[in-house]
Amino acid sequence: MLSLINAGKRYGPRVLFLEANWLIRSKEKTALVGANGTGKSTIMKVLAGLETLDYGSVQQTRGMSIGYLPQEGLALAGRTVFEECLTVFDELRDMEKEVERLGGQLSVLDHEGPEYEAAAERYSMLQERFHALDGYALDAQVGGVLTGLGFGKEDWGRQTDEFSGGWQMRIALAKLLLAKPNLLLLDEPTNHLDLETRNWLEDYLKSYPFGYILISHDRYFLDVTIDRTVEIWNKRLTIYQGNYTKYLSQKDERRSQLESAYRNQRLQIEHLEAFINRFRAQATKAKQVQSRIKELEKIERIEIPEEEAQIHFKFSQPPPSGRMVAEAEGLSKSYGAKQVLNNVRFTIERGDRVALVGVNGAGKSTLIKLLTGEEAPTAGSVKLGHNVISEYFAQDQYKVLDGDQRMLDDISRAAVKVPEQALRSLLGCFLFSGDDVFKPLGVLSGGERNRFALARILVSPSNFLLLDEPTNHLDMRAKDVLLEALAAFSGTVIFVSHDRYLIDRLATRVLEVEVGNFTSHEGNYEDYLRWKGIASSSLLVENAAKEKQPERAAKNGTSTDPSHGDSDGAPDRPRRLNPIKQKQMEERCAFLEEEVPRIEAAIAHTEEQLGVYVSAAETQRLSELAEDLRAQLAALTAEWEDLMVQLGG
Repeated sequence: MLSLINAGKRYGPRVLFLEANWLIRSKEKTALVGANGTGKSTIMKVLAGLETLDYGSVQQTRGMSIGYLPQEGLALAGRTVFEECLTVFDELRDMEKEVERLGGQLSVLDHEGPEYEAAAERYSMLQERFHALDGYALDAQVGGVLTGLGFGKEDWGRQTDEFSGGWQMRIALAKLLLAKPNLLLLDEPTNHLDLETRNWLEDYLKSYPFGYILISHDRYFLDVTIDRTVEIWNKRLTIYQGNYTKYLSQKDERRSQLESAYRNQRLQIEHLEAFINRFRAQATKAKQVQSRIKELEKIERIEIPEEEAQIHFKFSQPPPSGRMVAEAEGLSKSYGAKQVLNNVRFTIERGDRVALVGVNGAGKSTLIKLLTGEEAPTAGSVKLGHNVISEYFAQDQYKVLDGDQRMLDDISRAAVKVPEQALRSLLGCFLFSGDDVFKPLGVLSGGERNRFALARILVSPSNFLLLDEPTNHLDMRAKDVLLEALAAFSGTVIFVSHDRYLIDRLATRVLEVEVGNFTSHEGNYEDYLRWKGIASSSLLVENAAKEKQPERAAKNGTSTDPSHGDSDGAPDRPRRLNPIKQKQMEERCAFLEEEVPRIEAAIAHTEEQLGVYVSAAETQRLSELAEDLRAQLAALTAEWEDLMVQLGG
């Protein structure tokens, strides 16, 4: 366990947080949230031991291991990707070498001598420990995590310094996941991941055997991976039970309670001050007045910090286009020998909001560039419809901005009819406040210029928006503004995003881009996943039927394959599980067998607490907690039963 006790941190005159008390228990899955600049990353560094507190202390259980992933700045070199990941198992690999050395000694030592007995005892102990730590499956573990994080087998033997910063962060994340520390501290772990890799990481974290703390601007990712939310607000830490969506509703309730308490306190203070002012000059009331003055001094004043202004931005609705916005016929694109798209056909209609999904490198950005005319097809054609005016936001949109222009001047020219105050509010939402709006664009970082470029598109939209990763550098507040504006937009949108929440709320159609292939699905990402699940299930049934067909034919005395001889009529055998998959399933079963009793104990404890009335709010909280725990128990029990069936148990 790890805890902050009356912790405080300041930078010069600016206080980030004060009197922070936080007990981090084992196996808790927590999100750390708060506005930009409130100190989330600083707290992570304090917990990781990389920064010190100005006040209070950090207490840590002896022997506890902590793994920390920063937002950026890691660089690895000198090894291949696979070798770098194996370094987290150096102790196990040393143990393996010692086991091999002892095995050699045992083959030459006198079996009756004391040296043989000592070596045999050491050999047995090390071998048992090596087996318990799953030392024989190190390569499989590394391969599984690297594959999940998007590294193909061809990448495993490449040097780490050949990869870009985003892929370097993936390698660092892989090492942390393989090391399995008691507490994972992940600061924006999804920043450099595509949608499929995020989905894999979600599943991995759900079954992670220890605790972790996440900072993320991906709402859906937080909702499915955490069960506790800690917010930095008003320079204090506030703890909420439940995922991010529950935190939002509880926060609204908490603020309402705080505002009510503030109003009651103001009435109390006004009443005391009125009494003091009225009777201050009367000697007969001096004692009562002094009593009221002392009472007034003892009151700890409730402060309600200003909430960030809610910005609601709407596009200036563009002139309507024709019904057909874009049409591709036989569209193909190759780069040398590498074919990205092959004979693609589709139509985009007015009002469509189309999400392009697929792994990195599948051709999503290429397809958008073909639609904008930035690149020419190798074969086939792309045709835009009547009165279509397109606007393109690229991942590196900042490169086309004029670095000499001041931010406010540049966006004002793009939106001559929008008042300056509205433009400044919009820029504030995209994290440009105060005098920042007068900075030349050339002094901004790449991420800052991309945020500005997106804000600029919002004030001067066309009727066909093509957006390639528009949310990459946005916090949740800016994402909400973008989502609200796009949802109310009367034009057509085609976009690439790795933000599941944005896709689910915005998309009316999903186009899946695979290398050389292209498939269209009506609905949002949830509908697309449901379709994929059904398609996968159908495929499994079909494959199973095909596998059993030769066996059935053999039973009937026939053969479907000329190369097969006569069958002995043996009954159907269950398919043998892949050894790696079987090992993973067995480990998951073992974890579930430990987790189910823990959940049952938590339910019993919660029900015991419900028997003691504290307040209506506490009763409601405990009831919701008990309900969540029962749902978890049901899901885990069902999963365990399913795994046991698959394992033949």
